[in-house]
Amino acid sequence: MISVAIVGNGNVAFHLYKAFSSINTLKVSQVNSRSLDSIEPADVTIIAVSDDAISEVSSKIKNSLVVHTSGTTDMNGLQNITRKGVFYPLQSFSKDKAVDFTKVPFCLEVEHTNDMYLLEKLVEVLKGKAYHINSEQRKNIHVAAVFANNFTNYMYQISKDICDTHSIPFDILLPLIEETSEKIKSLTPEEAQTGPAKRNDEKTIKNHLNLLSSSQKEIYQKLTESIQKHGKKL
Repeated sequence: MISVAIVGNGNVAFHLYKAFSSINTLKVSQVNSRSLDSIEPADVTIIAVSDDAISEVSSKIKNSLVVHTSGTTDMNGLQNITRKGVFYPLQSFSKDKAVDFTKVPFCLEVEHTNDMYLLEKLVEVLKGKAYHINSEQRKNIHVAAVFANNFTNYMYQISKDICDTHSIPFDILLPLIEETSEKIKSLTPEEAQTGPAKRNDEKTIKNHLNLLSSSQKEIYQKLTESIQKHGKKL
């Protein structure tokens, strides 16, 4: 039986603890990052705290293998004197939304080769998919994920603001959002790109700009210019 200690009480810690607790081949415990004096010995100690706290929290942990769940922090950002690694689940976590770990890619990195088996075993019991990713690759994956997820979600917020302003139900856009997400499973984003910027439809672009607030207009213009510049490079 593998023993796992989870440090933290944020969204990632919450979902990992919930998932691991349902697996009878694991022994799981969880502690708040301010209660490290009560941490239990464990085969793997997973630090799921904010990036800024990783260094300080890890320096206080004596367990044999300590890993963090950060997308941007270097493995050597861990300050424990024992073995180090990374257990980064590439997914967006919200406490009020269940996570299907069978669809979550895990980016794994270890200081000592033998520890990779242990982390891969944790991914296996979650039925996720493991990738051997070094710290430099992971940082680039994380910034790519910000564009694919965080920035895209903010575009949804702008869309909703426009809908709300004009008494339009936001769910009218959901089939379009779903179609775009499905499309890039079989096409590259470049192949899937449509719209007035792609077509250089200046009349439509001008009409759109007249409908937007100043902040929305600025974002629209920058994205339009970027799409058009990308098209000229091809």
